[in-house]
Amino acid sequence: MAAPIDLYTWNTPNGRKISVTLEEMGLPYAVHPVDITKGRQFDEAFLRISPNNRIPAIVDHDGPGGEPLSVFESGAILIYLAEKTGRFLPADRRARVQALEWLMWQMGGFGPMPGQVHHFLGVSDPQDQRYGLERYSKETHRLYGVMNKRLGAHEFFAGELSIADFAILGWAWRHERHQVDLNTYPNVKRWYDQMMARPAVQRGFAVGMN
Repeated sequence: MAAPIDLYTWNTPNGRKISVTLEEMGLPYAVHPVDITKGRQFDEAFLRISPNNRIPAIVDHDGPGGEPLSVFESGAILIYLAEKTGRFLPADRRARVQALEWLMWQMGGFGPMPGQVHHFLGVSDPQDQRYGLERYSKETHRLYGVMNKRLGAHEFFAGELSIADFAILGWAWRHERHQVDLNTYPNVKRWYDQMMARPAVQRGFAVGMN
């Protein structure tokens, strides 16, 4: 039996992307919490795995050639796991491009933008908060609109279930914190409810990370 993959993470959207994916792929893994509230992401041991001092990161003890391999950046981890298992990344080149497009869409937009909403919601001075919260809330709603349009024509983002869905779900999971009512985006709500009903997804969100 293969050694479990070590998952270094914390209870964040990016961390949950990986636990959901590992559960969906049926890969054994062990969670190692990295308490970012206490600066543990700057520990030298963690930096050897994730030089950008960000979670999540993994160590696959059964990497290419049977040798251990560490991977940082959640998008790179998702692609690595998909290629390792041959699952959730279409073999068809056109479909594969769509999955990667939506994965990069999440990495570049639907993550950084609602993440800024999280930040400015925590700013206590209304004068400092107003501009940033207005700007990033508007962009976050635009991104939900993009999702809603796509999901009006497709069951999943790349047509079939893929790592793009797992990546996007990690952030949609925080829609209440984004101050977004999913009833405003009915296609997103349909997809979200469908994803959250999956047993592996439920296990991925339930596993302890802190």
